[in-house]
Amino acid sequence: MLTSQIAYRLKSAVWISAFSFLLCVVADLVSPTRSQASDARHEMVAAEGALAADAGLEVMKHGGNAVDAAVATSLVLGVTNAASCGIGGGGFMLIYWAQDHKLYGLDYRERAPMTVTPASYLRDGKPDERLARTGALAVAVPGELAGLDAALRRFGSMRFSQLSRQAIRLARDGFPISPHLAKDIRLTAADISHQPGFRTVFFNDAGLPLQAGAIAHNPALAALLERLGNDPVQDFYHGKSAHQLVDYLARNGGLLTLRDLAEYRPIWRSPISVEYRGYQVYTMPPPSSGGIVLEILKMIESEPIAHLAADSPRYLAYLVPMMRQGFVDRSAYADPAYVKVPVAQLLSASHILQAREVALRKNRAVPAIAVVHDHGTSNFCVVDRHRNVVVVTTTINTIFGAKMMVPEMGVVLNNEMDDFTVAPGVPNAFKLTQSAANEIAPGKRPLSSMSPLIAFRDGRPVLAAGGSGGPTIISSVLQVTLNQLDFRLTPAQAIAQPRVHDQADPDMVLAESNLPAATFSALRQMGYRVKSVSELGAVNSIRIDPEVLMGAFDQRKGGGVAGD
Repeated sequence: MLTSQIAYRLKSAVWISAFSFLLCVVADLVSPTRSQASDARHEMVAAEGALAADAGLEVMKHGGNAVDAAVATSLVLGVTNAASCGIGGGGFMLIYWAQDHKLYGLDYRERAPMTVTPASYLRDGKPDERLARTGALAVAVPGELAGLDAALRRFGSMRFSQLSRQAIRLARDGFPISPHLAKDIRLTAADISHQPGFRTVFFNDAGLPLQAGAIAHNPALAALLERLGNDPVQDFYHGKSAHQLVDYLARNGGLLTLRDLAEYRPIWRSPISVEYRGYQVYTMPPPSSGGIVLEILKMIESEPIAHLAADSPRYLAYLVPMMRQGFVDRSAYADPAYVKVPVAQLLSASHILQAREVALRKNRAVPAIAVVHDHGTSNFCVVDRHRNVVVVTTTINTIFGAKMMVPEMGVVLNNEMDDFTVAPGVPNAFKLTQSAANEIAPGKRPLSSMSPLIAFRDGRPVLAAGGSGGPTIISSVLQVTLNQLDFRLTPAQAIAQPRVHDQADPDMVLAESNLPAATFSALRQMGYRVKSVSELGAVNSIRIDPEVLMGAFDQRKGGGVAGD
């Protein structure tokens, strides 16, 4: 049996005391760091949190399936990775159900309040993007709990109250602050330290940010999760929690109403796919950006790359323009209930050929840009003993979302309104200048970079992957997929490989600093304007073979792999 980064295991029937739990945590904190990769035979979770991965594995060891494990993993991540995700946000779940050999996509993306309009983000007649990024106007209707409940009711074998136990216990009895979370708290301290909810959970008695290894508690969130029982939708969208959330936002100038919560529904969507070198690759449709990953794969397919090195100048000089062109076509993506997104046309052979030709003709330099480092999103992959596969990407958008926590609930609220086009030509927090297709409208779901992915070979799943990191999700998931399918790297090797990113506007290649110096030099000599950055995105992945599972998490953000 394999363990993840922190040696902590749930017990099946008797839940250990808070005192025992803290002893285990202390022991973990002084133990050596564990490997970012693991092998297993039966089931596995790779996540952006070791405690979350352990929780998911324990569910499967005691009879739960991959969807049950995904619910438990999501809830624990919402406690331990609260700067990235939680029940104040939303996400996408890509499911392969082995019993019927079908794929399912669940969209529980947040949606705009019904009273919001583009004018809500004007001040003195001018668009103010900061209103969509921080504060009550930035908050969209959360979809997380509705999505988890929908997945559980359709595919689950356990009850919500069983799957929330570990998240409740961690929130109530304490959880260790990870190095990445400690960094997020420190980076946002000026924005969140004055708020009672954040101050109680993430700051010490002297008002200083908790450091890595410190034990944090969120008793309000524990009480809320316990109150949800087996019908989380009833309380959160119609009951006491709904009133607490709406009252809090109203006091702070928000527009979200009880009607917005009551009318929220997750959407089951048909996944989209392409054939790539003998693999069938599936992802979420719009408002996910998974289709952009597929389009870039198809543009790359016509060039044999397996004989090249994954960090070679020749390979990257070919990859970058394809990536850039994919982001150009992303302008057509939006909520399909409001805009007709031509996914089939964008993935057609004729368009792929044309896009590839356009991409190879472009290579121009522009002024330098500021680089946004943000991991306000989390991802994990689950495979159970029946080879059901679940990939979840869940988010509150940027670090700590709208920088608001409802004190009575312990819930960090998303700032998903920043993922819309606030006004023509106005970039969002990730420097993306988006099209009118993604403009704000009542009830609309914003375009997302989240791109969960499952690849098949000969009718069986062979690869699961997903990532966090704003628009770098697209480029990161793409490169980790190529590293495994073309270069035959293990998940750990594929994830550790240096990455590049080009999102078309601004027109500049971002490259991780550990890319070979010779490659940096060669790209610049080819005419690319290249900027060195410390990290790009964070990816988790599991390779699925008939007799073995091989999984890895991303050291850029930390996490855990748990398998049996």
